Amino acid sequence: MVKIKNICCIGAGYVGGPTMAVLALKCPDIRVVVVDANAARIDAWNQDDLTQLPVYEPGLAEVVAEARGRNLFFSKDVDQGIREADMVFISVNTPTKTYGEGKGMAADLKWVELCARQIAAVATTSKIVVEKSTLPVRTAQAIKDILHNSQSKISFQVLSNPEFLAEGTAIQDLLRPDRVLIGGDQSPEGKVAIQALASIYAAWVPEEKILTTNLWSSELSKLTANAFLAQRVSSINSISELCEATGADVDDVAKAIGMDSRIGSKFLKASVGFGGSCFKKDILNLVYICRSYQLHEVADYWEQVIRINDHQTERFAKQIIKSLYNTVNGKKIAFLGWAFKKDTNDTRESAAIYVADYLLDECAHVVVYDPKVPKEKIYADLDFLGTRSSEENRKLVEVVDSAYAACADAAAVAILTEWDEFVVLDWNQIYSTMKQPATLFDGRNILNGEQLEKIGFRFQGIGKAAL
Repeated sequence: MVKIKNICCIGAGYVGGPTMAVLALKCPDIRVVVVDANAARIDAWNQDDLTQLPVYEPGLAEVVAEARGRNLFFSKDVDQGIREADMVFISVNTPTKTYGEGKGMAADLKWVELCARQIAAVATTSKIVVEKSTLPVRTAQAIKDILHNSQSKISFQVLSNPEFLAEGTAIQDLLRPDRVLIGGDQSPEGKVAIQALASIYAAWVPEEKILTTNLWSSELSKLTANAFLAQRVSSINSISELCEATGADVDDVAKAIGMDSRIGSKFLKASVGFGGSCFKKDILNLVYICRSYQLHEVADYWEQVIRINDHQTERFAKQIIKSLYNTVNGKKIAFLGWAFKKDTNDTRESAAIYVADYLLDECAHVVVYDPKVPKEKIYADLDFLGTRSSEENRKLVEVVDSAYAACADAAAVAILTEWDEFVVLDWNQIYSTMKQPATLFDGRNILNGEQLEKIGFRFQGIGKAAL
């Protein structure tokens, strides 16, 4: 068996940082170095104040505090990290392409290719190279082509080891995973590499939860897992609209069907729409792959998951406009939450961005409060859409530091993130400071509508008949 003593992870973002921190925590005899060309990001991981790490995850600061400086290190020297490593993880961003062939659907593999070329150029000893980024099926072939056609005669083995983390619970997911998936060549050398990685995880993961496959099955499993989870969210969201039309309650429906052991209860929570770095990106990638193989019916099926999600977000925005007498021009709309879910500062593809964009097109005055998302990130999210100028976004959108400030003098309140603190707000106080009639839209179904109606609110939840 190959004994791994030094690991390098290229990429200090959401996946690389927390994953390597837990690996270092559980394998104190392995030296783990996380490298990134982004100096500011590495500095953020090395700062003394662990409450200001670049990634917010419950429990992450404690893990970093124990392992950092012992066997966990964050460095800007990418070349040195690669040279010293027995195993190199590639954990860089793979966003949806915004240009050229596959624009808007295919994954942009620019950074993955650059990593492979840098490994090939720098390595002086044999390496096991591990795909950690979410990648299209058969990406490993491109990595192998680059590594095996380098000028050196160094031996490389390429593995696929996708992450299955849920933001907000990432540390627990890493400490107690449902499964660890490792794909590799089925040659004798490939099986040795697979076993080397499996032995690392075996330090804390039960053997029966470590699954090994060929490369292509592993790569496709990650896209498929996210597609199935997103499909369940879109399915219940489609039913939420029917519930509102018929007087049914989507929470009751979800509970009833979720008690069926063949269905299960997870990911049946109706909401304003899913977000995050993976669901939309991975489904679009899956659709693109299917179309490239001329599997148009399969592509159409999965594309509908995205369409339902987009429809749900737009429908929520339209309900706000309709409730305010079909105009929000100049009216203050309070947004409670901007992150795509609670317990994370990640805003990628957050429903809040698109609801805000829709209301801003109607000249609304949007005021945002989120306990973890900084002001400039909120403006950057809106600027990225390109719908209006940066100056216009800053004129129409205000970011404040409390929920009460956001709601004061508002015509309507919209809950976009299910932060626990929103449940325990003094809603009597908020009601007294709002314009009347005061309207509350619960995009995450975290509040008791009947109690809020008694206060005086006009309340609307997702998948619930208006009270």
